[in-house]
Amino acid sequence: MGLGIRERTLDSSRSAILEAAARCFHERGYAATSIDDVARALQSTKGRIYHHFESKADLFAEVFRVGMDMNYAALEPLRAMKGEAHQRWRRFAWVHVDQMITTRAFQRVVWMGVEMHLVGAPTPHQRALFEELFETRSRYGDIFRTLIAEGRETGHFQFANLSVANQLMFMTLNSPIFWYSPRTGETRADIEDLIAQVVTCAWRGLGGTEGTDK
Repeated sequence: MGLGIRERTLDSSRSAILEAAARCFHERGYAATSIDDVARALQSTKGRIYHHFESKADLFAEVFRVGMDMNYAALEPLRAMKGEAHQRWRRFAWVHVDQMITTRAFQRVVWMGVEMHLVGAPTPHQRALFEELFETRSRYGDIFRTLIAEGRETGHFQFANLSVANQLMFMTLNSPIFWYSPRTGETRADIEDLIAQVVTCAWRGLGGTEGTDK
């Protein structure tokens, strides 16, 4: 059964709130963003937001969760991909960087949430929320960790410490959330050129050699 009119309206309203919240958190940070800010971005009332979310922490956590859901959904069609690990890694990395660019506000919130988790969220409720979300992100990271470990075993990657390599790889692949901004007249081809450059940097950081990246 499809969603009814009421359910579609609620789903649309919730999505609009999350989009606005992602932009606000991205631009202002968590501490400097208020529910009033999100309401202004929506050109709506705080009541509309509180109808869906009990607090700013709950709203932030949901933006984090949706950002990770977007990443999992983008990778899902590739999970059954055949081929050697280094070849699969390159395709997975491409899709990941595309997500960092095209859903940048949500992905910046994911990064903020991880930082907040690492320094310790201020309330028990927030700590419980971030613990769950951090585990979701860790499982996502393990997908790439497995691929680069397999790639090292086949001789296509050359690095010493798996954990260090995985962290440095993600620093490169995630980097567009810090420096990318859309340019006037930018085309999809321009974005794909950026993605290719980021993926190549990460590839070389893993010790990938020229001629083994296809």
